[in-house]
Amino acid sequence: MKRLTTLLATASVLAASQVSAFAAEITINSFGGAYEEAHRKCVIDPFTAETGADVKIVTAYSADAFAQLRAQKDAPQYDVIHFSGGQEIVGAEEGLLAPIDASKLTNAADLYPFAGANMDKGEGPAYQIAAIGLLYNSDELAEAPAKWADLMEPDMAEGLVLTDISNTYGLFGFLMLNQVAGGDLDNIQPGLDAVKTMLENGAFVVSKSPEIQQAFAQGGTFIAPYASDYAYTLRKAGLPVKFQQGEEGTPASYITANLVAGRDNQDLALKFIDMELSPEAQACFAEALRYTPTNSKTELPEEVAADVAYGEEGVKSLLRFDPAVIEANRADWVVEWNKAIAQ
Repeated sequence: MKRLTTLLATASVLAASQVSAFAAEITINSFGGAYEEAHRKCVIDPFTAETGADVKIVTAYSADAFAQLRAQKDAPQYDVIHFSGGQEIVGAEEGLLAPIDASKLTNAADLYPFAGANMDKGEGPAYQIAAIGLLYNSDELAEAPAKWADLMEPDMAEGLVLTDISNTYGLFGFLMLNQVAGGDLDNIQPGLDAVKTMLENGAFVVSKSPEIQQAFAQGGTFIAPYASDYAYTLRKAGLPVKFQQGEEGTPASYITANLVAGRDNQDLALKFIDMELSPEAQACFAEALRYTPTNSKTELPEEVAADVAYGEEGVKSLLRFDPAVIEANRADWVVEWNKAIAQ
């Protein structure tokens, strides 16, 4: 009888632990569409399979997710929150995000140094990079464009499409052109002057990424500064478009995974972040969407590597324009941009 009681007690403990494991849940945001599909395939489903924990997904882009985080400061819904616009810098300063001990992440040691530089301050690690470079029609151009400065050549203008700086990728491309023209974040006039000249020579401006696809598809357009992942999108649409990093540097949009402060299941949240940093998850994302991996041990096939900033050589030219400065000035920059392109 005593042995039966012990067995029943053990069974009850096991059953309770199984219920607890399957009842465990974290809440994250993802960006919807193809991104969310890849997120499920590369991280969420493997995480659930390994831990038994459910992942509740709120579809919210960076700005909206950050607004929610601020509004819910005293009772946040998110355990892990993802940003692509640098919101983690402000979130860490405001105490909305928790510092991350790198020793609790098995993949932290394999990250490129820039990717996890401020985890101890609450800024989550970058688990992907959207690299901004030169998209070009390989049927129209015999050689890949080597430099951002090439876009300023008069004979490039007739086939050049620029993207409005209300679009983040368009903004990063413009800031790179501004830097090459001699400007910086305190002075965007050199970039504006360069854009005026490009437009006078035949370039034109679009506002959204589908318009870039339309421009390439209609013919006449053979080069555009934009994100590496979109070159892949265009090729899937049957267009002969490739991605090239410019010699002067590659603007980078960091996609970060952040630990929310004030939640009671941070160990589980950290495990989720750690899985996002794994070479397997990052290779999966690169295969699906052509984002640049931040784990140095990520191995990519040649055709995928050609579309991203890959390996030590590829990532050493990545540069990040200060998100705080961009946030403080963006509205004014848009006004100046609109004046410039209207002339």
